[in-house]
Amino acid sequence: MRLGEGQVAVVTGAASGIGLALARRFAADGLKVVLADVEEDALEKAAASLRADGAEVHARVVDVADRASVAALADAAYETYGAVHVLCNNAGVGSGAEGRMWEHEPNDWKWAFAVNVWGVFHGIQAFLPRMLAAGEPGHVVNTSSGDGGIAPLPTASVYAVTKAAVVTMTESLYAHLKAEGAAVGASVLFPGPHMLRTGLWESHRNRPERYAKERPRKAPYRSLAQWEAAMREAGQEVRFTPVEEVADFVAEGIRADRFWLLPESEHSDRQIRARSQSMLDRANPAYLESFILD
Repeated sequence: MRLGEGQVAVVTGAASGIGLALARRFAADGLKVVLADVEEDALEKAAASLRADGAEVHARVVDVADRASVAALADAAYETYGAVHVLCNNAGVGSGAEGRMWEHEPNDWKWAFAVNVWGVFHGIQAFLPRMLAAGEPGHVVNTSSGDGGIAPLPTASVYAVTKAAVVTMTESLYAHLKAEGAAVGASVLFPGPHMLRTGLWESHRNRPERYAKERPRKAPYRSLAQWEAAMREAGQEVRFTPVEEVADFVAEGIRADRFWLLPESEHSDRQIRARSQSMLDRANPAYLESFILD
């Protein structure tokens, strides 16, 4: 589908990182943008910066884990602009889970699933029926991660499981849309190919009390900056993909109606091949046996 003036894009997790970069890219293409985020101060700052650049913006504090909150976002978007053409279910959190998988706290699972999985479904259910009813070209982009969607990352098992669920949910969505002959397309995004400077490492800042941890965190790095400094001190190269490149990649993928928004990467390709070959050979997943969990 084309992207341009007269269209409206809704982005969750839009106050920073990939979400804000997506909003900036859509605004640069002439779209009106609806920003949704759970962090009010950051959201207001993001909206102000976009308006200062001439964008038409509607911002709303939204908890994607709450179905009613996302439904209210949809109502507000349609009341404000009368249509939605692009929906980016981008909001996500790191779970904060530590230790072996069987040691993870139930609330780590509950919180990660509430945001990363239910949040995506809430967005689909709140917006898609109206997008379909309009009969206009549209597109839904769901943000996954290479940690779960390409090859599972045992050191981040809760997060990886939720992101794998997003891939399957989007595949199902794609199949249903094709079966309906819908004018709305669907894509699953794997940001990268390298690490990104986003607020995912500091997800705990927005963790609701209802999902509070039972035990204090033991993680040595509470921020991306701390982790990066430790890696560089250990002599390990750290490479980052600018979020603006991710946003450009998404816009190009929407225009091309591309389902797999997966940047080219030798590392990712090796993971995909190893996993697929293991399944085809009915062999044990050797690619999972070399992780150091401590």
